Amino acid sequence: MEQVYDAIVVGAGIMGCSTAYHLVKNNQRTLLLEQFPLPHTRGSSHGQSRIIRRAYGTEGDHFTEMMPEAYKLWNTLQRDSGTPLFRRTGILFCGTEGEPFMTDVPKSLRKHSMSFTSLDSSALREKYPMLRYPSDTVAVEDQSGGILFSDKSLAAFQKEFVKNGGTLRDNEPVVDVLPGDIVIVKTNNGSYRGRNLVLTVGPWATKVLPTLGVQLPLKAVRVGVFYWKEKIPGTYGVDNFPVIIQEFGSRHNHYYGIPCHEYPGLFKFCYHLGPEVDPDNRDDVDESWVLKKTSACVENNFPLLEPVPAIVESCIYTVTPDHNCILDRHPTMRNIVIGAGFSGHGFKLAPVVGKLLCELVMNRKPSYDMSPFRIDRFHKSSKL
Repeated sequence: MEQVYDAIVVGAGIMGCSTAYHLVKNNQRTLLLEQFPLPHTRGSSHGQSRIIRRAYGTEGDHFTEMMPEAYKLWNTLQRDSGTPLFRRTGILFCGTEGEPFMTDVPKSLRKHSMSFTSLDSSALREKYPMLRYPSDTVAVEDQSGGILFSDKSLAAFQKEFVKNGGTLRDNEPVVDVLPGDIVIVKTNNGSYRGRNLVLTVGPWATKVLPTLGVQLPLKAVRVGVFYWKEKIPGTYGVDNFPVIIQEFGSRHNHYYGIPCHEYPGLFKFCYHLGPEVDPDNRDDVDESWVLKKTSACVENNFPLLEPVPAIVESCIYTVTPDHNCILDRHPTMRNIVIGAGFSGHGFKLAPVVGKLLCELVMNRKPSYDMSPFRIDRFHKSSKL
């Protein structure tokens, strides 16, 4: 008799791996499928570093609420895998005094009794003379923030998943899904049967979900990942400079930086958005405007960096209109669970997201309020 899995998870990025890990830890026979040979660089979870932080603005207050557990779960994975996954550097939020970005972050931190330090423009210049901002710039420091080692985190979830009895198959793109009480998933290498299906397919959600009758306002965008050389070695090094997030005026001027760690003497600094792409043809897009925009920002705000990047890489975000993710069951096929649209800030939340998707599969009461993540928020006037 052909094996029936309790759950089949499609997509072995960080969300799929975390979900599969939680399922197998809850004694669910779980199959994890990935279309590319692992590891790969075609989706959203590759690379050496991501930011981890507790602080969000009030529109992301639900993420701030999740972050204490996310830290605990990252620590558990780090302990169980025996792999260092995190480095604390602190995180610095910079923006214009009085604008929503710089009022919402401390408001959310206060609400959740999380400590932080506020810096006025004078204190900011004194503490970080390697930054050059307008005179009305202020900052908030969260000392708990830092760097997640993303490649190592992904590998750790996969290792623990397999160690606990899970089945991982890569280089098997899904070619068809046949819904039913038992879902049949067909790949280029065969068919698999499962009582539940979890779709964590990253930017391919824009293609996969419509085939199952789910129309969502998802957009895949290519994000430039740039590394800038220090003019004076050590100026922006991981030992003396924090992760930084800056926003001046609007989300269209939102940038983030990670101190020199991945490559010696190279500071990672990126614009948070980019041009829309087809994930299967991600290189067929002009992102020169992103590089031009980011170079200008580096030249204006980071005087001790060369204004031309030394290394150029890329990533794909899957963005929703409200920048909240989708964690929900299919509207009519209740044994199909969807995790999508993480809008470039999901990686740090992955252990909690995996737990929530696992709870949906197992019909358990979710650990958090799921209303910000439901599909029907985009279809208030209909049933989809």
